[in-house]
Amino acid sequence: MFSIPPDFKVGTLDILVGLSDELSKLDVYAESITKKVAQYMGDVLEEQKHKLEDNLTVNGLSPAAFLTKFQWDYAKYPVKQTLSSLYAIISEQLTKIDSDLKVKSQAYNTLKGCLQNLERKQTGSLLTRELGDIVKREQFIIDSEYLATLVVVVPRNMYNDWKSNYETMTDMVVPKSSELIFEDQDNGLWTVTLFKKMMDDFKTQAREHRFVVRDFIYDEKKIEEGRNELSKLESDKKRQFAPLFRWLKVNFGEAFSAMVHIKALRVFVESVLRYGLPVDFQAILLEPNKKQQKKLRDVLKQLYSHLDGSSSSSIIDEDVNVGNFGASSDYFPYVSFKVELNMIDSR
Repeated sequence: MFSIPPDFKVGTLDILVGLSDELSKLDVYAESITKKVAQYMGDVLEEQKHKLEDNLTVNGLSPAAFLTKFQWDYAKYPVKQTLSSLYAIISEQLTKIDSDLKVKSQAYNTLKGCLQNLERKQTGSLLTRELGDIVKREQFIIDSEYLATLVVVVPRNMYNDWKSNYETMTDMVVPKSSELIFEDQDNGLWTVTLFKKMMDDFKTQAREHRFVVRDFIYDEKKIEEGRNELSKLESDKKRQFAPLFRWLKVNFGEAFSAMVHIKALRVFVESVLRYGLPVDFQAILLEPNKKQQKKLRDVLKQLYSHLDGSSSSSIIDEDVNVGNFGASSDYFPYVSFKVELNMIDSR
């Protein structure tokens, strides 16, 4: 069974027809928001994404369990309100979740992006990565009026070319000043000391030899600032994760619950439009095996074919064109709506 209050304020035909269409749109919106919250929860879990399904709960229950045990939330959606008011309450709630999600995700994504950029600079290719953590002060000539130490990226298969040529690529290179200080899979980082006034010429000659002179000046203050920035971003991300995840978990439940309440309202409105007053219908949940869905539809069609056409108590006039009252393009002689339980993007 699927419990729907029988004592909603029905209102006029025009209101019901309009609500049928608006509730159909709100239903789609609610499902999209619920999926967005679930998807983003998976995004923030990162390596722990396998824990996502366990955290997609509604009032402490799995979505399926919540659906099978559904009870109308009279405190949040009082039935003494008109159907239009209940629609407005749910719509406003969903809009706020959607708006808050955009703000919170943008802030967290910006922080996460800054951290990822710094992390890439710490671990990427020698052509682009930060060098502060792989060089040492004693490898550089510092505070000299005339001399400077350059760091040069040399392909590993060109080490001999470097050692044979670096001293003669320009004048005023300090002999035997080059030292291999770090290697990655593709390149080595070499130092070379020369007179400052020859730096531009050396960079030009190095480029012609397919060596890359990094634009790096050893500055302990800047290196320390870089370390502090990385540490701060890591700390900020950890600090923001917990409240953000709590918000996502709570609001997944709120969005899913709102979606199910919309389904209940749609069943009520559709049933009154089709079968008229007084309200006399029973809503049930069915979860057929995928291979048995067509067979189930055939059986239901046979059982309820007598409901097809205009009911003698229907409040719809024959001249009123309301289509299928916001239902799906498949028409059945009974009111039928699908409830999506898979909120996880399988891409």
